[in-house]
Amino acid sequence: MEIETSRSNNDCSSPSAGEEFKDMMKGVTKFLMMVIFLGTIMLWIMMPTLTYRNKWLPHMRIKFGASTYFGATGTTLFMFMFPMMAVACLGCVYLHFKKRKSLRQIDRETKGAWSALRKPMLVKGPLGIVSVTEIMFLAMFVALLLWSFITYLRNNFATITPQSAAAHGQSLWQAKLHSAALRIGLIGNICLAFLFLPVARGSSLLPAVGLTSESSIKYHIWLGHMVMTIFTIHGLCYITYWASMHELSQMITWGTEDISNLAGEIALVAGLAMWATTYPTIRRRFFEVFFYTHYLYIVFMLFFVLHVGITFSFIAFPGFYMFMVDRFLRFLQSRDNIRLLSARILPSDAIELTFSKNPKLGYSPTSILFVNIPSVSKLQWHPFTITSSSKLEPEKLSVVIKSEGKWSTKLYKALSSSDQIDRLAVSVEGPYGPASTDFLRHEALVMVSGGSGITPFISVIRDLIATSQNQKCKIPKITLICAFKNSSEISMLDLVLPLSGLQTELSSDINIKIEAFITREKEARIEATTEKIKTLWFKPSLSDQSISSILGPNSWLWLGAVLSSSFLIFMIIIGIITRYYIYPFEHNTKKIYSSTSKGILYILVISVSIMATSSAAMLWNKKKYGNVENKQVQNVDVPSPTSSPVSWGYNSLREIESSPQESLVQCTNLHFGERPNLKKLLLDVEGSSVGVLVCGPKKMRQEVAKLCSSGLAENLHFESISFSW
Repeated sequence: MEIETSRSNNDCSSPSAGEEFKDMMKGVTKFLMMVIFLGTIMLWIMMPTLTYRNKWLPHMRIKFGASTYFGATGTTLFMFMFPMMAVACLGCVYLHFKKRKSLRQIDRETKGAWSALRKPMLVKGPLGIVSVTEIMFLAMFVALLLWSFITYLRNNFATITPQSAAAHGQSLWQAKLHSAALRIGLIGNICLAFLFLPVARGSSLLPAVGLTSESSIKYHIWLGHMVMTIFTIHGLCYITYWASMHELSQMITWGTEDISNLAGEIALVAGLAMWATTYPTIRRRFFEVFFYTHYLYIVFMLFFVLHVGITFSFIAFPGFYMFMVDRFLRFLQSRDNIRLLSARILPSDAIELTFSKNPKLGYSPTSILFVNIPSVSKLQWHPFTITSSSKLEPEKLSVVIKSEGKWSTKLYKALSSSDQIDRLAVSVEGPYGPASTDFLRHEALVMVSGGSGITPFISVIRDLIATSQNQKCKIPKITLICAFKNSSEISMLDLVLPLSGLQTELSSDINIKIEAFITREKEARIEATTEKIKTLWFKPSLSDQSISSILGPNSWLWLGAVLSSSFLIFMIIIGIITRYYIYPFEHNTKKIYSSTSKGILYILVISVSIMATSSAAMLWNKKKYGNVENKQVQNVDVPSPTSSPVSWGYNSLREIESSPQESLVQCTNLHFGERPNLKKLLLDVEGSSVGVLVCGPKKMRQEVAKLCSSGLAENLHFESISFSW
């Protein structure tokens, strides 16, 4: 049974003068970002060529490298570091002015060529589910690597002759091996330049192009494999060369004016340790080993800088600089104790934690919150999909934690075994998610989930409910297909509607249908029909704070300010140190200043600049928008316990107290002892544009992606959103 709909034919509100200004600013910043980024890519393309080496580079060294304020480092600082920092700052401005597109614009876009580029091209294989666009960009990136490597070798091999090799005590093959080993390292540097961008959760670059840190994790994995494969070959080639030259002692040399071999080997060993723990078997069975080993990235990057020198490091440093800013802001946010309002213990061995949220904090559906509970583990942080809607519940934020691993099981046992816990200390990082979601561009929306994979879709449904209540927009017809193993897991459906924030009815503008499948039971267990949802309410503490953005409501502008000001302060300090300390030292002593000392000095100045500007921005926003600690926390009404949704099929609707909950019961179909026929369910959905989202086991994701890309139904549009870390 479906809830009747009466869709409004009105589009979202017409653009005002202010919105037109925002559109203009978005267009200008997007154009500038594209021009600067393409210019940087052009530099990458030209670097291996003789034109760059013989014409461009000497000119750039005269213009940027001859300065007494930056020296030789100025060339890479201004040609590679500065442009990417400018792109990141422009991205912050772009996201500040970004708003949801009108429905008419979105419909035009969906029916165009862009829709075909978003369809899955590969479903199975080592790359996972990959769209046409992703394959195109991956192919272009691999082409850049091959072009660079082949061009480097061709130009350098042309200068190697038997005579030139003999002059250095080498045979011809040894000279070519030495040259190839160096060029392989240069190729690895290209991969390293992009490695940290996907894991900078608060970076502006990902949301500016419609990505999230979670959906981009696979790019980090691809790049990580490339980086370690290339750098391992780079190291092995050098070891082979030294062995052939009877110079293995070169492995323990630490050059102070040029390349430091020992530093490179330390960086490589740290990288190999991280790489070894990323393989699926180790990552799944020993997640903590994988998690803690990844902190070796600090060792890896430090000794990489000491290996190649700070001048060359700036070619690959922009992404790591943005990651450092993001990491320190996350550290500042994680210092606060967050006010936990309640915990709902579900019969499905899951917990819904509800936190107090600053009303000014907004987030999009499918956003992620990282949670740390010191009483369970002081060090472990775990990501969870937010189930609440900032539009529907402006002062609350909820996440659902399924009891599956050691950490979540320990938390579940602690909460389920107690009738009253006064306080539970919690710290969070986030939320992180897409800058906006365009689910309204579809006429229908199908969400396919398996087990706890339903949690991302709860936030989508709640957000669409809020949109239907507050805006005159067409709301897509919603079909939720969820598969559970046991009857008790159907209690997850009780979370589809919030405890508060709804109007008296579920809204006449929402058309929702739920198909719930219980795969391992022919009928509901008797005990499952009587299980109640247990709710714990925590006492407020004056030391606890609401979840809020670390940089306030205008966080994107403040992030741009932190990036630009920290980089400017860094350049000023380094300029002063170079002009009045390093330059006089080299000029008076006729010696080259130690590369190791310079690298450590630059890293220290960068770190201090980032910490100073980030802390200042955080304190300013906390003072202006933060919680008033002595403000008395309002009491929250405690609702009566609700029945487990499994009882929907057996008990009378009198047990469902609220009208919205009753409406939800009426539109839910329970299927016992069978798995969902995804092909039939998806092909039966009507609409010119049907958005399909999936979150669940790997086979389920692959099956849905295959159906959307098969061409059986042209109206199916696979939404490439990842919910798996």
